[in-house]
Amino acid sequence: MEQDSLAVVQSFINAINTHDTTHLYHLMTEDHLFVDAMGSTIRGREEMRKAWVAYFYLVPDYLIAVQEAFVKGDSVALFGLARGTCAEQGALHERNRWSLPAAWHAVIRNRQVAEWHVYADNEPVRQILASQERSV
Repeated sequence: MEQDSLAVVQSFINAINTHDTTHLYHLMTEDHLFVDAMGSTIRGREEMRKAWVAYFYLVPDYLIAVQEAFVKGDSVALFGLARGTCAEQGALHERNRWSLPAAWHAVIRNRQVAEWHVYADNEPVRQILASQERSV
């Protein structure tokens, strides 16, 4: 079971890193729960598919780099880095690039991701977005 859980999460991360929202959709349970680093939640795979599309538009080069993973049954904890560039009117500028330590927790049910929790200090990203809003 633990190998299956890890394999599902690896597929999920690969779909995130390739921005494959169709694959992400099929890897999520119908009642998928997403919890971001601020504690905001999105429920349902169709709503989450829309959120991924929007996020990949905002951060077109978003990438998760996992450095360690721990599995216990249907629960997977991941530690590593998240990085990307906040698009500014469709352009990617070095000043809008960020990389930060992050952790993720996934709960697997029936070979799909039922829950995806993100833990990170997103303050650098919020500052970039705020500076873009001020310059508009």
